[in-house]
Amino acid sequence: MDVITLSQIQAVFSPEAALQSIKEGFIAYSKQKVDVPPVGYLGFKEPPGDCHIKYGYINESPYFVIKVATGFFKNHLVNLPTSDGLMLVMSSQTGQPLALLQDEGWLTDTRTAIAGALAVIQLAPKNIEQIGFIGCGIQARHQLRWLSYATSCKKVSVWSPSLHNSEKFAEEMAEFGFQVIPSTEPEQTVSESQLIVTTTPSRQPIINSAWVQPGTHITAVGADAEGKQELETSLVVAADILVVDSKDQCCDHGETAHAFQAGQIESEKIVELGVILDNPSAIKRSSTAISICDLTGVAVQDIAIATTVYESIKKR
Repeated sequence: MDVITLSQIQAVFSPEAALQSIKEGFIAYSKQKVDVPPVGYLGFKEPPGDCHIKYGYINESPYFVIKVATGFFKNHLVNLPTSDGLMLVMSSQTGQPLALLQDEGWLTDTRTAIAGALAVIQLAPKNIEQIGFIGCGIQARHQLRWLSYATSCKKVSVWSPSLHNSEKFAEEMAEFGFQVIPSTEPEQTVSESQLIVTTTPSRQPIINSAWVQPGTHITAVGADAEGKQELETSLVVAADILVVDSKDQCCDHGETAHAFQAGQIESEKIVELGVILDNPSAIKRSSTAISICDLTGVAVQDIAIATTVYESIKKR
């Protein structure tokens, strides 16, 4: 079995290939051509953190993938990154481990950001004057950089509980051509933006439905486990377009789950991202529509990105 380090992964990584493979993965998932068992989850109270175990197999692929990803939200206090993890590529013909991708959580962060970019390409309004970010951690950095594949807008408003962290985020993202303005109130960021991305581990709503202007798209990334929530439930209920990465998963946990389990929305309202990627005309957006894409993270993303990296390594 090969052990492949983060530097080796980044040396062969192709953004275009990753975008295409994850797009194809979502489409295969929505066509039920992927075997994805329920997510394994461990939650930790002190220090606060979680571990996600995701695994699966795309029909007729020579590989299957097992991914372990962690997020410990006080790691900055001990000079460690918030995210970590690894991916194991195995043969679907023999069951043998082929490669350990020691990606330190980078591939997980990247594939999540790619899903956000794909959602924005399909769902966001055409005229985006400002992007709003709720949260400014590692995933926010990834999401913003990948948005360059989806929109030319470079003006960004960011809110987080720490103004210092928001200012640091603004400084770092300026190196990539973004004009980031830290905000002291989430309402200001939300009400002035046409594209909003949420990336916090919050367990209570941050965004009030009254703040969101008509014509806005929201990509909600943070609520990736039971109990997490960034959007007011009434906002999800009122959305004109509600898209999810996985119907089954998002009705169990995520922003959609709060409304669905309360009986406030029907399953028919919810559309999977893979359906839209396969047929963009499945969704018709008006100029005043509010759209939400609820991303809880699906193993097919890990399968797609790990397979792409492994095959690139093999070609060297």
